[in-house]
Amino acid sequence: MTSIHRKVYTPEPLLRHPVVMLREIAQDVWAGRELAWRLFLRDLRAGYRQTLLGYVWAFLPPLVAAATFIFLQSQGITRIEVVGVPYAAFALTGTLLWQIFVDALVSPSASFGAAKAMLVKINFPREAVLMGGFYMVLFNAAIRLVLIAAVVILWRIPVSPSLAFLPVAILGLLAAGFAIGVFITPISSLYGDAARAIPIVAGFWMLLTPVVYPPQTGGIAGWLATWNPISPLIITARECLTAQPLSVLGPFFLVTAGSLIVILLGLIGFRIAMPHLIERMGG
Repeated sequence: MTSIHRKVYTPEPLLRHPVVMLREIAQDVWAGRELAWRLFLRDLRAGYRQTLLGYVWAFLPPLVAAATFIFLQSQGITRIEVVGVPYAAFALTGTLLWQIFVDALVSPSASFGAAKAMLVKINFPREAVLMGGFYMVLFNAAIRLVLIAAVVILWRIPVSPSLAFLPVAILGLLAAGFAIGVFITPISSLYGDAARAIPIVAGFWMLLTPVVYPPQTGGIAGWLATWNPISPLIITARECLTAQPLSVLGPFFLVTAGSLIVILLGLIGFRIAMPHLIERMGG
């Protein structure tokens, strides 16, 4: 005899029983894992099937961004001094790592926007939409890590034991981006301005982060490098790749732990806002 899973909806506020709500979120994440995988495969095929360059688009944007700064440096327009590695390798690794963070940031809003029609018509674990988008982020991150490996080999950057910490550093970047993305998804689903503003903010944010230049110690740039939460994540990941001592592990772990907490809070807010968002979309 097959058991039927029933879900009862009541007008009682979800936050009145936070432990129950967290358990339900965990159950829905597990229940939606197969659907998330199918959504990922669907979006993967659809995203590259109708383009001439195909999977080249997975790594073209960060390469173009890095090429801009490499050209300015080669022509003497900018004077950026880096230690231990050629500037081209420094800029390429920085932009590729930054793109991993941006992909994770954009993913929740983009996945939710693409699934609006399905969310209105079908009742299924809503967290599957976020998981499917996160699978795409992992896929793109894997491609960019292959490119980073090519940069390390091409410029003969020495390998040190700190390279073993790279997976943790990448997870920190993914957690920070996904935390921000989940938190702003309800806002971006209601107001298209928020979704349109994300690429603009991300582009300006990159210039405020030591992505294509080493961290500064003085002036406004030094202050930004100190208080920019993404700075220790980028710095740590690049130090793993360039055989440099890991100089900001304390801030790195602080930001990563804070990101995990924000992800949890974001999922709670996503669960609470979802019925209202679907009702508004359906209307």
